[in-house]
Amino acid sequence: MTEYPISGHVAPGFEPVKEAFEANFAEDKELGAGFSAFLDGELIVDLHGGWSDRAKSKRWDKHTIVPVFSTTKPIAALVLASVIDGVPAGYHTKVSDIWDAFGAAGKQDVTIAEMLSHQAGLPGFTEPIDPALWLQPRDCAAALAELSPMWTSGTAHGYHPLSWGYLIGELVLRLTGRSVGTILREDLAGPGGLDFQIGTPSTDHERIADIMRPRALPDLGEMNEATRVAFLTKWAAPDRGGAIWREIEIPSANGIGTSQAVAALYGIFANRGALKGRQVVSETAFDALIERRTIGQDLVLPYVTEFAAGVMRNNLGLYGPNPDTLCHSGWGGSLGLGDPDRHLSAAYVMNRQSNSLQGDPRALRLVQALYGCL
Repeated sequence: MTEYPISGHVAPGFEPVKEAFEANFAEDKELGAGFSAFLDGELIVDLHGGWSDRAKSKRWDKHTIVPVFSTTKPIAALVLASVIDGVPAGYHTKVSDIWDAFGAAGKQDVTIAEMLSHQAGLPGFTEPIDPALWLQPRDCAAALAELSPMWTSGTAHGYHPLSWGYLIGELVLRLTGRSVGTILREDLAGPGGLDFQIGTPSTDHERIADIMRPRALPDLGEMNEATRVAFLTKWAAPDRGGAIWREIEIPSANGIGTSQAVAALYGIFANRGALKGRQVVSETAFDALIERRTIGQDLVLPYVTEFAAGVMRNNLGLYGPNPDTLCHSGWGGSLGLGDPDRHLSAAYVMNRQSNSLQGDPRALRLVQALYGCL
């Protein structure tokens, strides 16, 4: 047995992807990781290796699941897209038409599209809260609804790292009577046989890989109030990783699954709303989902970002060469992408986190190798 056992497969012609995966381990950049890709519906890469625990006593195998943090967001956005046809005005609907209390403090005209594209001005709580509030999703959503926005929706955007999930979670629940995690399980992941959940029951916790957190903070650029509120207050996030955090639904941050499942779900972006040949997002809803809603200097992140309705567009070229690729990264380095022109989707997951906000070098190496084989 090698120090970092690696298993899985690649289709003929994609051997350079396995070489890149092995190189990440050989250079001591990983503890455990998975990388998967689909092309035209075929699983062309499915690799897993290393260890799921810090003691290196449990191999990372095809049954290992791991939190992907913000890579969860576009999957939650797909859940909403799968039910948005039931709303006559679709993404142009005012959030307050569905969730009356959200209209407080000048937010009455914020649309669903604006909320999903990080324009609502609610990146976090400006005043102190008990961080345990984040572990009570509906109470947290109600508290967010009471806030005054930090900017006027439609005039700017700033990434909502955690609050985004509570807002979409409450919206979907009010729209459908079902939670994001329930719809994901019953309508998307379950029928597709995909090992991914938002809200993971205790029976699956022993399969979850240990997280090795980064030793340094990410580079957040020049500090401003929106960035501070989003990331750097003592109350900006709860304790992440405990049983409660795993079991509740946080559609912005606590999706847990395999790289194969994440790649399959991002395949919905690569295949115009279809999952394994089954249309789960209508053509009309799909076009509205991926439409650019905002682009420009992010008020929270230190670069220009481009958002559709809950998913990033590849304006920085970090997710392959296609600017129309739909994509997202998660805290520590995870990544998902769906390229609609090549019908290609891919996902990288791991448990040794880096401090990269986007463009983790390990993930970039894999994505570049993948595209190099096409």
